[in-house]
Amino acid sequence: MNVLKFGGTSVGSAKNINKVISILDNYSQNNRVICVVSAIGGITDKLLKAADMAQRKNRDYILEYEAIAEKHHSILLELIPSGNETISTPLSNKLQDLRSLLDGIFLINELSPKTSDKLVSFGELLSAFIIAETMKNRGLDCIRKNSQELMVTNSNFTKAEVQYQQTNTNIKSYFSEAKEQITILPGFISKSTNGELTTLGRGGSDFTAAIVAAALKVNSLEIWTDVSGMYTTNPKLVKQAFPIENLSYQEAMELSHFGAKVLYPPTVQPVLNLNIPIHIKNTLKPNAIGTKISNDFIDNSATPVKGISNIDNIALLTLQGNGMVGIPGFSKRLFESLAQEMINIIFITQASSEHSICFGIDTKDSQLAKSAIDCVFENEISLHKIDPILIETGLSIIALVGDKMKSHQGISGKMFRTLGKNNINIRAIAQGASERNISTVIVEKDVKKALNALHERFFEDKNKQLNVFITGVGNVGERLVEQIKQQRKYLKEQLKINLKVVGLSNSRTMIFNDDGLSLKDWKTELQTGEKATLNGFLERAKDFNLRNSIFVDVTANEDISKLYGAYLKHSIAVVACNKIACSSSFEKYRELKELSLKYNAPFLFETNVGAGLPVIDTLNNLIASGDTITSIQAVLSGSLNFVFNNFDDTTKFHDVVKQAQKEGYTEPDPRIDLSGVDVARKILILARESGTEMNLEDIENDSFLTPANLESNSVDDFYKTLIDDEAHFQKLYASAKANDCQLKYVAAFNDGKAKVGLKEIPQGHPFFNLEGKDNIVMFYTQRYPEQPMIIKGAGAGADVTASGLFADIIRTGNK
Repeated sequence: MNVLKFGGTSVGSAKNINKVISILDNYSQNNRVICVVSAIGGITDKLLKAADMAQRKNRDYILEYEAIAEKHHSILLELIPSGNETISTPLSNKLQDLRSLLDGIFLINELSPKTSDKLVSFGELLSAFIIAETMKNRGLDCIRKNSQELMVTNSNFTKAEVQYQQTNTNIKSYFSEAKEQITILPGFISKSTNGELTTLGRGGSDFTAAIVAAALKVNSLEIWTDVSGMYTTNPKLVKQAFPIENLSYQEAMELSHFGAKVLYPPTVQPVLNLNIPIHIKNTLKPNAIGTKISNDFIDNSATPVKGISNIDNIALLTLQGNGMVGIPGFSKRLFESLAQEMINIIFITQASSEHSICFGIDTKDSQLAKSAIDCVFENEISLHKIDPILIETGLSIIALVGDKMKSHQGISGKMFRTLGKNNINIRAIAQGASERNISTVIVEKDVKKALNALHERFFEDKNKQLNVFITGVGNVGERLVEQIKQQRKYLKEQLKINLKVVGLSNSRTMIFNDDGLSLKDWKTELQTGEKATLNGFLERAKDFNLRNSIFVDVTANEDISKLYGAYLKHSIAVVACNKIACSSSFEKYRELKELSLKYNAPFLFETNVGAGLPVIDTLNNLIASGDTITSIQAVLSGSLNFVFNNFDDTTKFHDVVKQAQKEGYTEPDPRIDLSGVDVARKILILARESGTEMNLEDIENDSFLTPANLESNSVDDFYKTLIDDEAHFQKLYASAKANDCQLKYVAAFNDGKAKVGLKEIPQGHPFFNLEGKDNIVMFYTQRYPEQPMIIKGAGAGADVTASGLFADIIRTGNK
């Protein structure tokens, strides 16, 4: 004999019911089948909603009832298109009984637990009726048995306790005489010893099936639902979650208790002692393996953690006070007061100092709990021995579950380190002596991030997902997006990094997708995106609250640089080619560095100096290894190097600068480059990274521009002054040529002082043959006192700058 239970989604439509009938028909070919069914998906909620409306004298309960009736009639009509009059009439009669009950609730303005049980029982009774009658209509050997005639309980309405001796006797007696191949039982519903209608609690259809399976000592119990087993975590929140092939009974109970809704927690108990396996199967994918729950398997899984679950809508209540220390009886009085109000405790922890006890309950019970506890401890509160009960809401419980956790060291450390790295604050912690479960209370808004981060840590073969927000998709930003698009497969396969661009913005519009933008046609998508604002982009990144988030600034916008701190405070890493932040006041620079450390959010800006060259990274490695920088000599402007390598007595300075801007080697405003401000910012950043406290005004800038150039009011005016001052630039070139030198714009840092300016570089100097847009940096240190550490290569251009940003993104992922 087989016992199968089908959930609300499995019987939620005519299409799905046909799948159920097909499965039952297939099973019945070889054995008798008992099928327990839930109410049609969503109907129980609708019944409760209609009752609530009726109780509140809201006549819209009639509309809710009509929607319920229409749902059932339409499913029946689809299952039996013609000749269903003999079935639709009794269905209408049952629905009319429901209408009468709702009318009664409306008239007396009351909804007791007893009436509520009678009301919600209609869901299972109606679905069982439709399924059984459809099967009979199709010639299957089927009978419907009312579970209320089998299941005997006490009178604890809405969550009645089963009287097993009488219930088991009823089940054995009935099925010893029943001859039909298929028996349909409505789940969830029962009757008390006094003959009153009761229910086994939400999710109780699973429980019904388990009770029947245990009473008849069948070989296995199958729970059919809309997913292929119990998952490593909630697949609606974690896309990478996957079904668990085997679980022990204890693991299944822990996961279901802490929010895995595939299985109703009490379901395990009736079959546990008899060692009857439970199979979780998918009605929509009947050939999927699913999950087997038993104790008869060898656990070869690589990780000791079997699953991660969560419970939302948690309130954390704390009883505390110096008067509790060393005084027995506080816990007893506390928990007795909750038991008297039928309040279920989900989570408990107590400090070893005995100064406080905190516990988690459903948020809806929090005010009732507070009233009960404050009443019990009224005397102690009035004497200031303890404080009035404290309530925190908007919380959730996250739980790691696994039998093998107890034999593996460091699971708790990995869990809390992962949460800490993602700036997820922990409000309370509990771990049982069995070490099968580690539970922690966190803010509800962090649940998705926490589940994804923990799942990545324990289940994803060391894959790391990076969630990237990019603002500024002009020349460099566009190349960066294309590089990411091109390399995503390589990153995933070779570096175990799953890089997703979840936000893109230009100065006009922005687009987002927390599952990752496809990037196939991102330019078109961006054209139709929502209006872009700097704060709007920040708020969306904060609201998404994704693990391993990275904000990438590919602009030269000062207002954006002022928001870096806000990103870092929310543990969103910052990668920037924008030099403004790191070359602003030293206090601001230091603040960003401190925020990066405090919130464990990397702040990387390699492209501030040398585009894609590893200048800052090399400098940081030298210092981290204990070396000391004594001097830096550098040509740090690829744009200026390009200009002076292409300017001679056969060209015009204006034309060369125009060409440099056109090819993307200068900032949008070339005055930033030619005035030396850009180079001064770069040497300032290197000086600061070397450990020197310095500001931009401390750097001596020996500009080669004329006063007219420097005083120009716009870019167009600047270009006009370049034409007017051509003779000045030709004179600079002529002097260098006469001395057999090359013109290079040089930055120098010595003895705590920095200077930038145009220099005539003689032959034989490392700077002399620097070509095109190349940069060169020479670090003189205690370890490199005479022959410097030299870094040389392209220091400007969209592709190399984009690759530098890309490298910083990868570094961020590895931190």
